[in-house]
Amino acid sequence: QVQLVESGGGLVQAGGSLRLSCVASKSIFSFDAMGWYRQAPGKQRELVAAITSGGSTNYAASVKGRFTISRDNAKNTVYLQMNSLKPEDTAVYYCAAQRVGIDYWGQGTQVTVSS
Repeated sequence: QVQLVESGGGLVQAGGSLRLSCVASKSIFSFDAMGWYRQAPGKQRELVAAITSGGSTNYAASVKGRFTISRDNAKNTVYLQMNSLKPEDTAVYYCAAQRVGIDYWGQGTQVTVSS
């Protein structure tokens, strides 16, 4: 059983920064890809950023240049550094991992950006 535990969410003013962390219960080498999704009230869950086992990254257009996904293999942790936050970034952020076509999800962490 794979467990993903997110942390680092909170309340921040517009223009501020937060760093989210996702710790996996297994080596992240075992995952084909890991990523961060978010879901705002009344909206569908959307991909924010992803990183493959080979280190390739991709970002949603709305966060490109502001957010950075990275990983620390030794700590089985994936990070999402979020800079220049905007009120529209407010959402629950979920960590996800994929292995052999199976998706695993964390429970989410709330990010609220005040104007």
